[in-house]
Amino acid sequence: MYHFFSTIIPSAIVLLAAAYTDPPVPLFEAQTIDDQVSIGYGLAIGDVNGNGRPDILLADKDEIVWYRNGDWQRFVIAKNLTVYDNVCIAARDITGDGQVEVAIGAQWNPGETSDTEESGSVHYLIRPDDPTGLWDVVTLPHEPTVHRMRWVQMAEGRYSLVVVPLHGRGNVDGEGDGVRILAYIPPENPHGSWETILLDDSLNMTHNFDVVPKEGDSAERIYIGGRQGVNEISPYGGEWRENGAERLRGIDRGIGEIRYGRLGSVDFLTTIEPMHGNEVAVYLLGDRPERYLLDDGLNQGHALAASDLLGLGRDQVVAGWRSRDVEGKVGIKLYVPTNETGTHWEEHLIDDNTMAAEDLVVADLNGNGRPDIIAAGRATNNLIIYWNRSE
Repeated sequence: MYHFFSTIIPSAIVLLAAAYTDPPVPLFEAQTIDDQVSIGYGLAIGDVNGNGRPDILLADKDEIVWYRNGDWQRFVIAKNLTVYDNVCIAARDITGDGQVEVAIGAQWNPGETSDTEESGSVHYLIRPDDPTGLWDVVTLPHEPTVHRMRWVQMAEGRYSLVVVPLHGRGNVDGEGDGVRILAYIPPENPHGSWETILLDDSLNMTHNFDVVPKEGDSAERIYIGGRQGVNEISPYGGEWRENGAERLRGIDRGIGEIRYGRLGSVDFLTTIEPMHGNEVAVYLLGDRPERYLLDDGLNQGHALAASDLLGLGRDQVVAGWRSRDVEGKVGIKLYVPTNETGTHWEEHLIDDNTMAAEDLVVADLNGNGRPDIIAAGRATNNLIIYWNRSE
């Protein structure tokens, strides 16, 4: 089923300005590829079968699945890993063979912050000859309340799996010890022992993080959003430093979602605040970040991306929410900067009440040079590709 959306929404929060270029009107064609999603906790994009085309991977409640690019047929690669739900997925080609390596976080039991048997799990999946079948599972040590994970490049051709729990050990109501953020170093034989490095334990509650290139380096850095603000962590000389995080000055609000973007020569972070919050904001990075509020009308904002979907040479922000707003709707919005400095933005509606966004990602699925939006819905139980038809 296909639907087209292209709607500009006036808002007192969004500061409108005459565009210094004439950006195309955003136009997206919605295609539902699965209407039986249980929750849709986490999405990833990567080539699963080695044909050079990006596929969609989804961590759903009880199953880890992928959808083959083209016919979007659904395949289960792991199921019933733990008693509690799967919660996150990381997929990336870390070996250079053209196929993604996949890791999973499961046993989602956020109310239990001490017992590692009852809360949290980390698994590495080993691909069989036929990637449409079930994959072998390697279970790794973990912290309680494992919540988010990504593959991060430490140096050219060298990667680690960074895993971020929701809570610190023993936390009650978000208060207590710091969240133990770990990097897992893959051994040559994945069945062997994985070295772990404690990257940070200074945030007592986190929710999400982003991975971005490190300027002038093959390594990547990460930005982690938490209750106390944002921490930045970078490898040095191809290695992680124990407890090497640095707090970004000038961002002291509780952060739920966080993504990195660029506006020409200006870097920015976009956030949803607070955790499961109603506000979408942009922080222009410099000596002291400048905050611009884009929207305060979301209800349980839970999905966020920054990418140049319109070919403007500067990134836009995509945000989705999973509970009904004051108009009784869920959906996805696109925020477009209308000047080079990122001080003025325009808001567009991408999805009008068909997507209760639990997660979303942006990727060019058909190779036409225009990134598409892929979103998984919690209350709406769906997975939708929003094909980018903007001209």
